Amino acid sequence: MCLSLPGKIISIDDTSDLRMAEVDFGGVKREICVEWVPEAKIGDYVLAHVGTALTVLDETSAMESITALNELSRILEEEEQKRPLNLPE
Repeated sequence: MCLSLPGKIISIDDTSDLRMAEVDFGGVKREICVEWVPEAKIGDYVLAHVGTALTVLDETSAMESITALNELSRILEEEEQKRPLNLPE
């Protein structure tokens, strides 16, 4: 299964062979390749997978994805808390 995450472009570096960008993924900042989305600019949201931007997202779609991921995280945390501890006997 593959997972791509939405993030907001903070800065872009055009000085190397590949166009790179610093992207904020909910407070976690990572450098990713934006070579394949030449239309991407600072302030845009991108969908990224394995350090590469796949597409530019409109803000509404990005926020919907972020909300869904946050809800999934909340549900998983609740389920984890319901599991009994496997303590040695």
